[in-house]
Amino acid sequence: MTNPVEVLRSRYGEIPFDVNIPWNDSIGTILSHRSVRSYLPEPLPPGIIELLVAAAQSAPTSANLQSWSVVAVEDEERKQELYRFSNNQAHVKQAPVFLVWLADLGRLAQIADSRGLAHVALEYTELLVKAIVDASVAAQNVTVVAESLGLGTVYIGAIRNHTQEVATLLNLPPFVFPVFGQCLGFPNPEVQPAVKPRLPQQAILHRETYKLAEQEDAIAHYNDIMKQFYTEQKMNVAGDWSEHSAERIATLDYLKGCKNLRETLNNFGFKLL
Repeated sequence: MTNPVEVLRSRYGEIPFDVNIPWNDSIGTILSHRSVRSYLPEPLPPGIIELLVAAAQSAPTSANLQSWSVVAVEDEERKQELYRFSNNQAHVKQAPVFLVWLADLGRLAQIADSRGLAHVALEYTELLVKAIVDASVAAQNVTVVAESLGLGTVYIGAIRNHTQEVATLLNLPPFVFPVFGQCLGFPNPEVQPAVKPRLPQQAILHRETYKLAEQEDAIAHYNDIMKQFYTEQKMNVAGDWSEHSAERIATLDYLKGCKNLRETLNNFGFKLL
C-alpha cells in the first residue's frame, strides 16, 4: 500500500493536512497520478480496452443520455496522422492505443430521426456541455482504472487545433465532436515522470462562498513550490507558475487552432443557442 505521507508530499510539495486519515490503494492510485509521455511498444492484452470502456460506462451520465463515445485507434498510419494533428507529440504515435473521446449527440439525433421526432434541443449549448462533461468523466474513470493495472495515460487536447481533420480521419458524423485524445499503454520504465505538485487547497477549496482575494498567499506559496520542483527535475523553466499561466492567456497564441472553436462547432452542426 502507498504511503500517505509520501504521496501527499509529492502531490503538494509539502504535507498539506493531517495524514491520520482513512487510506487505501484506490486513494493512493488517484493521488499518485502522473502524465506518461514515454511508452513501451508492446500491445495491450486482449480485453483491456473493453474493460476500460466498461469503467468509462460506469461513470455518471447526465439524464442517462450517455452522450459520449470513444474511438480506439491502433492502426499505425492513422496514429501517424493523429500525431501530426497533435502538434507532433511523439507519445501519440508511440503509445500502442490512442483514444479519441467524443461529445456524441449524433446518436441521439439519429434516434430522434428514426422515430420521426425533432431534436431542436441539440441546437442549444447546454446539450453540448452535457456531452463534454459526460466524455470527461468517463475518460477519467479510464485513467484511474488504467493506472491501477500498471498502464499509463496522458490527455491530448491538441487535437482540437485540427478538429475538422480529426473528424474526417475518424469519419465523424454531424453532432459528434472530438473533445480530446488520450494515449494509453505501458510506461517506459527508463523514463520516470514525477508527480507534479498542485495548487494548495487554500486556493481551491472554498467553504460556503467563493473567496478570490484570499487565494493570493496560497498562489505565491505555490509559485515557490513549483520553482523548487523545476530545479529538482532539472527542468530549464524560467519564471513561476503564475507567470506561465498569465502569459498563456495574454494573447491568442496559446489557443492556436482552437481560437476558431465556435465556428468549428457550428460546422459540426452545433448552433450553440
